[in-house]
Amino acid sequence: MQYFRYKNENAITCILCRHYCTLKENSHGICGINFNENQTLVNKTYNHPSAVHIDPIEKKPLYHFLPASSSLSLGTVGCNFRCPFCQNYSISQTSVIDENVVYTPQDIVSLALQNNCKSISYTYNEPTIWYPYAKDIGMLAKEHGLKNVFVSNGYESPETIEDMNSWVDAINVDLKSFSKEYYKKKLKADLDGILDSLELFAKSDIWLEITTLLIPGDNDSDEEIRAMAEFVSQKLGLNIPWHFSAFHPDYKMNNTPATSLELLDRAKSIAQEYGIKYIYLGNVNVDTNTYCNKCGSTLIQRDYFNTKVLSIKDNECTKCQNKIDGVFE
Repeated sequence: MQYFRYKNENAITCILCRHYCTLKENSHGICGINFNENQTLVNKTYNHPSAVHIDPIEKKPLYHFLPASSSLSLGTVGCNFRCPFCQNYSISQTSVIDENVVYTPQDIVSLALQNNCKSISYTYNEPTIWYPYAKDIGMLAKEHGLKNVFVSNGYESPETIEDMNSWVDAINVDLKSFSKEYYKKKLKADLDGILDSLELFAKSDIWLEITTLLIPGDNDSDEEIRAMAEFVSQKLGLNIPWHFSAFHPDYKMNNTPATSLELLDRAKSIAQEYGIKYIYLGNVNVDTNTYCNKCGSTLIQRDYFNTKVLSIKDNECTKCQNKIDGVFE
């Protein structure tokens, strides 16, 4: 994949995300990290992550993809969104790169292997904007039997999504709202683009899970949750795990109250009304086990990030042979 198109003799168009920024010579797009240098797209964060950690895969969150495994996780700086509630704003809302920190793709893959990770996760800030770096890591990772995971806002361009099919194994996409106005005014993006991406991912071979951060007063009305549930059930499928996560005051929203358990339970009940099979609550101390929706057996037991796979073999419940959707060892 070529990551840009020529616009004219003075500019190129970045095609990594749906903003399709026009970049004049030596200028950058919305993300702040991709530049036009000599009519070529140059990703300034290449080899320069801002964070590298070993995480449980459940932290992404991914509950139906290699449960109980570790994932080497990395992020850079910059973002193509402007979320006022961002919990990683110290890296996502800056374009200052520490060039003294150097991890080549080979370094990242070696770290993953040394730490017995099953996958590499591109996360913490929006990985779409550093896609050239992520893909080079990911292609090398595949050669060594590692899986690749995206944690994303879902604003990839269709061109990027098509290319992701060649190397990405799983993705968690944030469905932050179902209001076009909210996406446009608060996040500086287009809801229709997110919904199109979700449909493309659902039709692909990439394992998809969704997260919605429920923010009191912003996206927590029954009407909006029902609109999201209708879209998920009708356009994506009933087998897509959906995580409702609790908001806590942060960044530019320190005066907004934290999400109540009552609100999370209400959202879960609404999603269940639409027949969605796998619904989980995040950032709260509640039952997050996976149960067989036929016989009720506990399939995956979770205690915070301590996870045990109990009753799944060959994607079936070992008690009743009911099919369990996901990617399991």
